[in-house]
Amino acid sequence: MKIVLIAVGKTHNKELAETIREYSGRIAHYSSFEFVEVAEGKDDKLVNALDQFDRVFLLDEKGKELTSKELSVFIEKQLNAGLQKITFVVGGPFGFSPEVRAIADSSIALSKMTFPHDLVRVIFLEQLYRAFTILKNEKYHHE
Repeated sequence: MKIVLIAVGKTHNKELAETIREYSGRIAHYSSFEFVEVAEGKDDKLVNALDQFDRVFLLDEKGKELTSKELSVFIEKQLNAGLQKITFVVGGPFGFSPEVRAIADSSIALSKMTFPHDLVRVIFLEQLYRAFTILKNEKYHHE
């Protein structure tokens, strides 16, 4: 299964961009992975891009909050479902359009707090990496 993280807008902070590359590489050891940035205000292109995925999950403050362990179970279910491609989407500063929300299978909240969009990318990638290490019973996660 291929996992894609689509983020609306560019990552402007160089240190965060480097951290995104680092975690993208770590995740690639467990699953085919791609990080894609799309231009803000291009919802029609985003909607078209999302049509190619078996499942679409929005990273949205209105979504369901999961613990790291629950995220690992969620990822495992996706892996076991026999899907070809799934995507997680980080919206722009004004969230998601109704068209994008209509395509999504569900939403996941990283927190009830609001974070800068550049930082959300890093937080999610770290949690995705953590989920894989939990699934593989590696020593990264401590409970």
